[in-house]
Amino acid sequence: MVRRRPHPGRGASVTAPTVLLADDHGAIRAGLRIMLEAQGITVVGEAADGDVAVRNAAALRPDVVLMDLRMPGRDGISATREIVERGFGDVLVLTSFDEDELVFGAIRAGAVGFLLKTVDAPTLVQAVRSVAAGEGALDPRVTRRALAAVVRSTDHPAPGTQAPGRRAQDDLTVREQEVLDGILQGWSNAQLAARLRISVPTVKTHVSNVLTKLGARSRSHAAALVRGREG
Repeated sequence: MVRRRPHPGRGASVTAPTVLLADDHGAIRAGLRIMLEAQGITVVGEAADGDVAVRNAAALRPDVVLMDLRMPGRDGISATREIVERGFGDVLVLTSFDEDELVFGAIRAGAVGFLLKTVDAPTLVQAVRSVAAGEGALDPRVTRRALAAVVRSTDHPAPGTQAPGRRAQDDLTVREQEVLDGILQGWSNAQLAARLRISVPTVKTHVSNVLTKLGARSRSHAAALVRGREG
């Protein structure tokens, strides 16, 4: 079950998000720090492996954990899962690899964004700001494959588990269904608030309820689950 953490730094927008960098290459962390801080984003800490990433996220409570997936010792997917489940921060994956198992593993672990390290600086900065504002970010090069992977998992659930059915969506209230429709359209929290004429904090509450009822770890995961059932 996803436990969404209180996020005092979030409102309609986040002007100076805080970031924890998790990557085993010091030169990459240094480059990311320079790039992000030049755009007014505060890097509050670094980690060279998954265990340190979890400990530092617990201590620093960043808005965003920029997470590599393949690191020595504890991998980024395992670290992502614990950080998300314990409410230490939102995870934006930044990796050199786009294998299906990594993409899907990161989404299932609760990552709200997935980018490749070949991404340009403006796109990365915008992704960090979007995630810090409660939205998501998925590299267009992996979006189709990520959705296909989630659909495959709902068609062939693991032994002893049951894929989310239509019944879960039927349990949504009218307002929650409206919020889900907006998620499927890719609307941000601010856009949902404006279109539904409710406050951003109220939108966040509805989004959290939708994720819980659908058994989804993120907005992108929820969208993939619903589209898989509709397909």
